[in-house]
Amino acid sequence: MGGTSLTTSSNTRGWTDTVWSGAGSGCATYDAKPSWQKDTGCANRTVADVSAVADPNTGVAVYGSYRSATGWMVFGGTSASAPLIAATYALGGAPSSGSSPAWFPYAHTSALYDVTSGSDGSCGGSYLCTSTTGYDGPTGLGVPNGTAAFTG
Repeated sequence: MGGTSLTTSSNTRGWTDTVWSGAGSGCATYDAKPSWQKDTGCANRTVADVSAVADPNTGVAVYGSYRSATGWMVFGGTSASAPLIAATYALGGAPSSGSSPAWFPYAHTSALYDVTSGSDGSCGGSYLCTSTTGYDGPTGLGVPNGTAAFTG
């Protein structure tokens, strides 16, 4: 699960995602690389497949009405981005029996907004920590553009 910073923009979408500096990326220690992941920088699975807004400074607005936490607040991190992606999968519908939902975005890359700027570390410009066109470590294949990338 990658993470982005989300800001308003004058582009057609109205928003721009960049790599959130707090996003994690890299190579899994124990998980084998699945057949649909074609990058060559990691012998094992590469993190991440997709992303969502995670920067606590540009995160998700939530209205709180419980006890002293009343009013609008902004939340970020994987506490915000992981449920967004889980909800997008749920809205995409039940996967068919025997399918592997982690593969779905790889089959529908045109249904994701590619994140092409930013970095979450210093790795000499490698796609493992710097965004690039197409797949990269910090944002995977991109952020959801509806639910089409999350259906079987």
